[in-house]
Amino acid sequence: MKKLIASVLAVSAIAVAAPASAQAWQNINQRQAQLDRRIDQGVRTGQLTRAEAAEMRRQFRVIANLETNYRRSNGLSRRERQDLDRRFDHLSNRIRYERRDQQERRRY
Repeated sequence: MKKLIASVLAVSAIAVAAPASAQAWQNINQRQAQLDRRIDQGVRTGQLTRAEAAEMRRQFRVIANLETNYRRSNGLSRRERQDLDRRFDHLSNRIRYERRDQQERRRY
């Protein structure tokens, strides 16, 4: 009986973990919206200077324009999607770093 309960618990733990990992991927529009919100929030809370936010928004526009160019050529290929994911990951990490770097911010 104990073996049966243990095996049922093990199988249910695997079943619960599988959907959580499936949610890790976001489509491009969701990632763009999330990054834009994080930049806005960083400015509102004073974690990002206006100059930092402007540079991140510039990088954001570069990625968005690249996505547009990729989509014009028969949609996004796997390689193009990976490239965009890599670029979004880099920008996301940069936002995280800049929001935590403890620079002194001036509030106007």
